[in-house]
Amino acid sequence: MKQFDLSKHLPLIAILRGIEPNDIIRIATLLKDQGFTMIEVPLNSPDALESIRRLVEHFDLNEMMVGAGTVTTEEQARAVVATGANLVVTPNMNADVIKIGRAAGCAVFPGVVTPTEAFNALAAGATGLKLFPVSALGLDGFKALLSVLPKETPCMPVGGIDATEESMRPFMEAGAVGFGLGSALYKPTMSDEEIVVKAKDFVSVFKGSL
Repeated sequence: MKQFDLSKHLPLIAILRGIEPNDIIRIATLLKDQGFTMIEVPLNSPDALESIRRLVEHFDLNEMMVGAGTVTTEEQARAVVATGANLVVTPNMNADVIKIGRAAGCAVFPGVVTPTEAFNALAAGATGLKLFPVSALGLDGFKALLSVLPKETPCMPVGGIDATEESMRPFMEAGAVGFGLGSALYKPTMSDEEIVVKAKDFVSVFKGSL
């Protein structure tokens, strides 16, 4: 299985839920210009696989991780890897989805909340863990989970993260390597200018909290 050097990436996954194929390259380029290198199109977005195909064709996948979120079934996982994507993100722990993604050379971040889910995901070959919804865990729950995981496990809280030190720094100090960023970074109703401002804010707070 391909091992991904996450140190080459800004570990902030841009979750572009609701994006349309005609907007994907423009928005992804705006984010890339601000330093983002990980772009996720949730499969419950309009014609998500077409958006992912466009990302794969447009960007150098040695520099960018692009792919799908909300991947919950083996069928969906196979459809995603068929696009040439190199990133698979799930809201749940499905060992078969993880194995399909990893066998195709994708980085896979499954959603987990409990130690059982976390260890099963790692046993299936997960690249890292998406702690989702982190609001259910809370900071204390996050710390407790990390205390039993292998020290090198990349963990990314997702759900309700804002571009503020109060939101991000405590999780980073506890051991988070990065975050998945959803509606606080992108909503289809936002203007390009708003998205750029949000992106700059997230990158600035993240780097300032390292």
